[in-house]
Amino acid sequence: MAEGRNRQRRGWRGRPARRSPVFAVLDLGTNNCRLLIAQPGQGEKFRVIDSFSRIVKLGEGVARTGKLSEAAIGRTLVALKICASRIRANRATHIRAIATEACRRAENAKVLLDRAKAEAGIELEVLTVDEEAHLAATGCSPLIGRRYDGALIFDIGGGSTEAIWVQRDADAMKVRKAISVPAGVITLAEHQPGPMTRSRYERIFADMFKRFADVRAEMDKIATFDPATHHLLGTSGTVTTLAGIALGLPRYIRAKVDSSWHQSASILKIAEDIAGFDHQQRSKLGCVGPERAELLVPGCAIFSAIHAHWPCAELRVADRGLREGMLREMMDTHR
Repeated sequence: MAEGRNRQRRGWRGRPARRSPVFAVLDLGTNNCRLLIAQPGQGEKFRVIDSFSRIVKLGEGVARTGKLSEAAIGRTLVALKICASRIRANRATHIRAIATEACRRAENAKVLLDRAKAEAGIELEVLTVDEEAHLAATGCSPLIGRRYDGALIFDIGGGSTEAIWVQRDADAMKVRKAISVPAGVITLAEHQPGPMTRSRYERIFADMFKRFADVRAEMDKIATFDPATHHLLGTSGTVTTLAGIALGLPRYIRAKVDSSWHQSASILKIAEDIAGFDHQQRSKLGCVGPERAELLVPGCAIFSAIHAHWPCAELRVADRGLREGMLREMMDTHR
């Protein structure tokens, strides 16, 4: 019997059977903690075997105090321990865990990093702005439309917003310019306490319009961005939520939202309408809910400001980004 079991565990000519590698990537942002576990598929594709996402609001209060709060660290550690258990359960062979804007800005970020390693067994790597933009572009670039010369990839986060100009170069995609603006849905919501109203939406839009004017000017030093030959490619909770509303989904369905195409004007109209709703009206929208209702308004203002400077007719929505970028890089290295 023992001999038979040993044969089952061994491959050709008695050699130990090769186990397919399992890759686990974790993205700890200002608002969310997201985990993705996958195995290589055919070509550059991969097969997701487990995933996890939880709103932890790690960056809550950082813009005001410069520190991660004890409550935010506690919420985050709970999520990280769940991620660690899933990583162990799936016997991941390759692991990478990154943290972004909240940890870049917080003076006590090392407290979280040390506790994450000691209590959850997860070593977090704090990305630089350039590293974050590179991974976002790597994760999203497969969705750049074939009939376009390139796209403006934007990622509206909790603590920052990335704008990445990617252009086709022969058969490859090349990042022409990547700039991070240190303003996201959480930092803008905390800047002025109180309910999100249309007047606050308009003030946030005016502020972001000025900030992105500087970003556009930096990009124009390289070459002129042509909205007729490019499209917008958005990845974030704001854009995926707006896409879900545009698709009329009663609840969020990733398979329908990811890679979907939209007319920018239609999404802008939805953003404008949402700015005029109160908290209860926004909460009742499919794909929104009470947790996202207030943060959606600054996100809409950021998107409107981006479109004002990069007025592309079409928008493609990506429910992917840093995690997929990490997976593609790790699998390429493994191959």
